[in-house]
Amino acid sequence: MMILTKPILKQLKANHARQQEDDVSDSTMPVVKLFGGACTWLLSELDDNGDAFGLCDLGLGFPELGYVQMDELMKRKFPPFGLPIERDRNWKPEKTLVEYADEASENGRIIA
Repeated sequence: MMILTKPILKQLKANHARQQEDDVSDSTMPVVKLFGGACTWLLSELDDNGDAFGLCDLGLGFPELGYVQMDELMKRKFPPFGLPIERDRNWKPEKTLVEYADEASENGRIIA
């Protein structure tokens, strides 16, 4: 399975371009949900250098908005079986990224 399909990449890059023009971060919807081990990422943007922006939850109880380097993320293998990162193919965003971040902050983890 391709982690980031062409339509997903197109939307991530379009969101990044829109962020550069205007500050619309409060209304940006996440595009894709990735997971591996206890970690979850809801990503909304991707720049030309491969840096993705979104809500990152490393399973430590402190989810936060930030950047992740996609090349590094794709190389990771997650315990206990050394599995690679996966995309939740059935997930559809229901809230803005900021709404997910607020909810995750209250609960200590991403609820999506």
